[in-house]
Amino acid sequence: MSSYATPPRTTGRLKRPFGTLYYEVTGSGPALLFAHGLGGNHLSWWQQVAHFAPHYTCVTFAHRGFAPSDAIADGPDPADYADDLAALIDHLKFSDVRLVGQSMGGWTMLEYTLAHPDKVKALVLSSTSGTLDRRGSDPSGGKNYDAWLKDADAKIADGMAKGIHPAVGASAAKRWPALHLLYRSIDEMAGTLDKVKLREGLRRTATRTLADLKTFRVPTFLIAGGEDTVFPAFLASAIAANLPCGEAEIISDSGHSPYFEQAATFNALVDAFLARQR
Repeated sequence: MSSYATPPRTTGRLKRPFGTLYYEVTGSGPALLFAHGLGGNHLSWWQQVAHFAPHYTCVTFAHRGFAPSDAIADGPDPADYADDLAALIDHLKFSDVRLVGQSMGGWTMLEYTLAHPDKVKALVLSSTSGTLDRRGSDPSGGKNYDAWLKDADAKIADGMAKGIHPAVGASAAKRWPALHLLYRSIDEMAGTLDKVKLREGLRRTATRTLADLKTFRVPTFLIAGGEDTVFPAFLASAIAANLPCGEAEIISDSGHSPYFEQAATFNALVDAFLARQR
């Protein structure tokens, strides 16, 4: 009879100027770090850690202001996220890293990569363009983005009236009510964090243009959900086409959280992408 040994796992708190940053390290092998979105925390990646830990050292953390990291009186500024990640990577003494960022986590991962391109072996941006200006990245000059936004806002309003979280969406909530419940529960762990204010901070700091990335040679994989009402899926392909080492994949039957809703498909795509960078 074969035996199964669970991957090694440790937890920690890194002292930062705002307080402490909570993190977890699971598995062994090359370093693979995950940054969650506005509706999540370190627990958001439960399906990825279980999958990747046998072959990678998986690191998850809660962004500053998100429990169980320390709260911040006036709320976090996303401009500080990349420095927190840099401090965590230095603390864990990783010589190189592979990064996965979901939605808000794209701000963290893209900015870190731009500041430390020689340390990043691969970058995955899930349902996000990070600090790139969305409308400015639209090849139609904003026409397609504006049309998408009008339709998306209407769908979000309709869903929220029915108790559906926008980061999951109506289709996924109907197909996987247990996942929808879990997502909402993780989201609520943020407590009194003012997410409206934080969302404004994300918009304020998303000012980069594709011209800023014309010499960006870190292999980058953009994944998006075809049913997403938070991030326009068509931008993933448009941005990838403008990157020197960009790829994109649209998961047609997923909303804003493909890593959560379609974990098996998401994990397989990321697995294959990482394998191509070895």
